[in-house]
Amino acid sequence: MKTKSCPPRASAMIESLRGMGYTTGSAIADVIDNSISARATVIQLDFGWNGKDSFIRISDNGHGLTAEKLDQAMVLGSTNPLESRSTSDLGRFGMGLKTASLSQCRRLTVAAKVDTEVNYRCWDLDVLATSTGDEWTLLLEPFLSSRGLCQEPLESGFATVVLWEGLDKVVTPGFQERDFFDLIDEVERHLAMTFHRFLEGQSPQVRLYINGNTQNERVRPWDPFMCSHDATMATPVEILHGGVAVQGYVLPHRDKMSNAEFEAGSGPAGWVSRQGFYVYRGNRLLVTGSWLGLGEGRPWPKDDLHRLARISLDLPNTLDHEWRIDIKKSTARPPVHLRSRLVELAKSVRADARRVFTHRGEVRSDGETRMTFPAWMVSTSTVGARYRIDEAHPVIARILEESGPYAGRIRQLLRVIEETVPIQRIWLDSAETVDKDPLPIDEGVPDDLMELLRDEYRSLITSKGLSPDQARRQLSRTTPFHRFPKAIAMLGDNQQQNAGATP
Repeated sequence: MKTKSCPPRASAMIESLRGMGYTTGSAIADVIDNSISARATVIQLDFGWNGKDSFIRISDNGHGLTAEKLDQAMVLGSTNPLESRSTSDLGRFGMGLKTASLSQCRRLTVAAKVDTEVNYRCWDLDVLATSTGDEWTLLLEPFLSSRGLCQEPLESGFATVVLWEGLDKVVTPGFQERDFFDLIDEVERHLAMTFHRFLEGQSPQVRLYINGNTQNERVRPWDPFMCSHDATMATPVEILHGGVAVQGYVLPHRDKMSNAEFEAGSGPAGWVSRQGFYVYRGNRLLVTGSWLGLGEGRPWPKDDLHRLARISLDLPNTLDHEWRIDIKKSTARPPVHLRSRLVELAKSVRADARRVFTHRGEVRSDGETRMTFPAWMVSTSTVGARYRIDEAHPVIARILEESGPYAGRIRQLLRVIEETVPIQRIWLDSAETVDKDPLPIDEGVPDDLMELLRDEYRSLITSKGLSPDQARRQLSRTTPFHRFPKAIAMLGDNQQQNAGATP
């Protein structure tokens, strides 16, 4: 059979690859993957602002590259994704360094040092655009400005430097210095999340710095699961087919967190966006909060009710094809044979997260958590949730008991209240105030509620035979009185003496 070689035109192909959808943060993360695979323990990012001549530089202290290895690293598709590789290798397609870098800049220069030998390689899109034919013209020497920017980190002990110049996808028309600083903050948040497992601990695997090398410039990890918080709930780790490890987490209710913890827990993009599965490969975060198209009948949406549900999912890199990991390492799709088990696990975590979220707790001054007697019960059926008043609630039970022939009429009144609960309106109002500070305690006990509190206190002593201390403890566990511990503490024995008096 006759054949003909049809190589793509270099400039046209690279310009097409620039539109793959990288953000600056995800592009830098792809370069950092190479640094980690090269056993780097220190990685430094430098952002230099100078208008259209601004640059971004990534330096690492990994094992470096010989001239031959550097040539190979600069070739698009340098690695066959079907080849087996080290379990710690974060790459796959042999495309990341080039496609990620050139998605942001027009000139990519890589300087690599082994012993005293320094080699440079450079892709310059303007050079490719003016080249004749379909040649892939790789420059073996850097431009003068590029050499100067690479020399400083090389002389400081770094082994590899990746330099981006001509940041045409970053410094767009109207882009100013303040936008550049905002971009640095955005990139830092992305890297803190993507590589948090490498950055954690007293002796982290990697130290990552931005614009400096002091503690102030060090990137701090962002743990999406708040593992160090006492109120975080975690399921046991489950190992699925192929060595996939999965573990569910329910994060604490807003009332259990300080303002600083709540702000940190939201992560980039906020609480609602951060729910769902977190897919890792080689401890590197690929997917940051997604339900992965899973659901019951239709994919689950992201909503406030399940904002506290997060699930870690660790993949070995042998399953890239099965999970359809893309070149940007930003999407994953569970294989069919695992979907039902992942749905069952996620349903359980989502249910627990919903229960925690819908519990409106109160922060006690003594930090104590107590079980309370709720006034409402929730039952679910095929038609949805139904809310019923609990007639076993101490106050309601007492009033029904003392009502004699009117107890039936009171029960009818309770049924009317149950059937007319404005669920939609309550949900909308709650969604608007969900991020407010926790419900305060001991602030302004309404007069009618204070009268009911005194009445219940007298009844517990005279009718139930409780001591004053026992009555106060009972009230501290009864809604809604439990919100007013100071008022309960002020109830004295004189209420018992006046039990026969009209309230």
